[in-house]
Formats: sequence, structure tokens, C-alpha cells
Amino acid sequence: MATKTINLNNEDIEDDDCLCSETTTTCTIPLDLEETQSLVLNRPNGYLKGESRIERAWSHWKKLGQPKLIVAPMVDNSELPFRLLCRKYGADAAYTPMLNSRLFTEDKKYRNMEFTTCKEDRPLFIQFCANNPDTLLEAARKVESYCDYVDINFGCPQRIAKRGNYGAFLMDNLSLVKSLVEKLANNLTVPVSCKIRIFPNLQDTLSYAKMLEDAGCSLLAVHGRTRDEKDGKKFRANWEAIKAVRNAVRIPVLANGNIRHIDDVDSCLEATGADGVLSADPLLENPALFAGYRTAEWGLGSAGMKEDDKLDQAELLIEYLRFCERYPVPWRIIRSHVHKLLGEWFRIQPSVREDFNKQYKLTFEFLYDLVNRLRELGVRIPLYVKDTENTISAN
Repeated sequence: MATKTINLNNEDIEDDDCLCSETTTTCTIPLDLEETQSLVLNRPNGYLKGESRIERAWSHWKKLGQPKLIVAPMVDNSELPFRLLCRKYGADAAYTPMLNSRLFTEDKKYRNMEFTTCKEDRPLFIQFCANNPDTLLEAARKVESYCDYVDINFGCPQRIAKRGNYGAFLMDNLSLVKSLVEKLANNLTVPVSCKIRIFPNLQDTLSYAKMLEDAGCSLLAVHGRTRDEKDGKKFRANWEAIKAVRNAVRIPVLANGNIRHIDDVDSCLEATGADGVLSADPLLENPALFAGYRTAEWGLGSAGMKEDDKLDQAELLIEYLRFCERYPVPWRIIRSHVHKLLGEWFRIQPSVREDFNKQYKLTFEFLYDLVNRLRELGVRIPLYVKDTENTISAN
């Protein structure tokens, strides 16, 4: 993996958009397009057709070790330090945040600030949103040597996706969806994956999935909610629909939705037959989810669970900050993670939250002191783990 030194001049950038470092920092980033192309030694996928594409899809998936526990793409939240933290606690693979393909091709500052990786950051899905096949291919070629899949976002349901004509709003233009997938599948050396939402009508969903497979998609991640079901707490993901997709296509399928703790993983895999699961928001509160840890919401009072006396969300935040010191990211991202990890802690001590929100310019010293202050005030919300000793003795 090649590295470059980025000289940051932070003119015209808000403080929270600055990288969490001084004016100069070293990050591992994608090389320029010409350099990247010189590293690509494999043949593009376009020469494969039909059955050969299916065989290659499975061969590649197996070569990666068939990862089952995967960090979902989250805008401003699944960046490199967070991915590394989740990997430390059991994640087998991870997606980058959604990257705008047009900005990625046109703006070097955007590329340098929004995407970093390192040799430990594999298997890796790099996700783009797009509505222009040529622009998408140009962006994908810049990163194909640094990932295991280039992923196309067909699942974002937010208003910004509607305004930009990408994500789940391309479900209204399936001919464009097909052309985006075909453009990458026929011209990249790395496999193409797609992340989708389901249609209200199951048959429409199955036709959609088969079309993506025929267009060259090598792996399909299915979010079991419709475009209008944005609230994950209000709307349960439809695992039956994911199961139907799994049975309808011949490529690997990942299930997304309702993965709140490790027992949900087993339940989802059994219910859907999927080849792996994605978790998003629950990981933000508990990056150790895949290692079997639960937040109080899912551990307190649950049978067979006990408080862990070593790891809690504050300790996870400290580990995250240490990754950020090594791999700088914009401060706005760090600010978001602090709120997600310490949200319940702040409810106990709202004055600490107020001081945090007033802090216009963050520093690592301030954040470490913030954790110490909470601890000195007696705040500790434990994570929960399975009580193996009592389980063994009961047997």
C-alpha cells in the first residue's frame, strides 16, 4: 500500500471539516488514476459471461474467507478509524461511507478528506453513489486496487439522495441502474457489489435482484425495508423478503436490518439463508457488537447476561480516538461518534454534554479529559456479555 503526505491548507473550511491533526499529516490514500492503473494486472470482468460470472463471484467471496459480520456503509460514520475499531471487535469486513462519484473524480481535497485506508483495512467495500456511468467508472478506477468490491449505493432513502437523483431513488429508473452496474462490471478488475432496498411488492424486488445479477453484480446486500421506511426503530426489516431474494439469485447475498446484538446475527442468518449480515446504527453505539458485547438496552435484565467489568463505551471511545490520532479524519466525524457512543452518559451528566457542544474547536486533549471528567463524576454504563460461568455450572 502506497502512502502520500498530504499538505493541508484549511482555508475556506469550517473547523469541524478540518482533519484532526496539525497542518501536515501522513495518510494512506488511493494513488492518482495513472498510478492506480499501472498496478492493475488482472483482466477486466467484461470477458466473463453467464455461468462464468457466477463462478467468479463465488470464487472471490470464498477467497475473502466468506465474511459474515460486516460494517454497513454510513455517511460520515464508517470511516477508517471506526472500521478499524469494529474490526478489532469481530467485524470480518467493512464498507466505506458513501462517496459521491462526481466529487471524487473532480475534487482532490474531497478524495483526500473523505477516503483513507490501510493494509489492515480488508476486506473492504468502497461505496459510491452515482447517476452517470462514465463518471462512476472514472471514480471506481481510482480505487479498485485498494478494495475487494466497488459498491454502488442503490439504497439511500434520504432527501439529499432524491435531490441528487441517486441511491434508492434510482429504483424509479431501472434502465439507468442496469447501465451503472454493467459499466463497472465490464470494465473493472475488482467485482461489483450493489446495496439495495426492497420494493413494496415482492415480485418487483425479485425482478430487481435478478436484473442486477444479470447486469454483472457479484454480491448483493439487501436492506429489508422499503424506500419509505426510513426509521429503523419504527419499521422492522423484512427478513422474509431477503430470504426470497437469496433463493432467487445465485450470487452471495448479505442481509441488512434488525442486527442489534450478536444473537440477531444468528437469527437473521437462519431466517434468511444469507451469506452474511450488515449492521449500521447499533454499531455506532456499540462498536464491539460483533464480539458479543451488548449495550444496556439489550443486556440489562436479559437472561444469561452479566455486566462486563473492563469494557464500556467510554473505553471504546478512547480506542477510537487513538485510531484517529494515527489515521486523521475530519473533526465533524469524531464529534458525531462522541455523541453516539456517549449519548446515554451525557443524559446522566447533561452539563458535560453542554460543555462538549460549546467546544467550537475540538482537540484530543479535550476529548480525553471529557472521558476522565465523566468517570470522576461516577458515570459508568456497562456493556454486557454472556455469563459463561453460570451457563457452564447450570449445565
